[in-house]
Amino acid sequence: MPRGQCRHHGEERPCTCAMGNLYRFVEPVVLFLLKKHGPSYGYELASALTGHALTDATIERAALYRTLQRLEVNGHVVSDWDVSGSGPARHNYKLTERGEEHLREWRVVLDHLAHAMTRFVDEVGEVCDASIAEAAHDNTSPEVSPNG
Repeated sequence: MPRGQCRHHGEERPCTCAMGNLYRFVEPVVLFLLKKHGPSYGYELASALTGHALTDATIERAALYRTLQRLEVNGHVVSDWDVSGSGPARHNYKLTERGEEHLREWRVVLDHLAHAMTRFVDEVGEVCDASIAEAAHDNTSPEVSPNG
């Protein structure tokens, strides 16, 4: 399969699914969701991730839980076991003040990245458009015979 195409989107459009692992972008989305919705269970976060993903790649649950563990180790979230109810115990995750600060840091990083990506996309467009214009010009130019 060519780079930039995946089994989910096929040839309908280029996507980030087949462009390598971008799991690092799970972290700011998890922080955002915890800030927006408050304490949440892992399965609630998994459901909400899809609507806020920063790439086209499907976010595997294992990646979410690895991210939550890393955030907890770094003091950005805390969790406790919810044993109320008749079902199995569930982890409930909550954003800490340190996590809120980390979300603000991510905002700066993502803002910088967004500007850099916009500049890059504009430059790629200019180069591609120039190539198309050049090719069109070459196809319409009268041929000059070598003998004059």
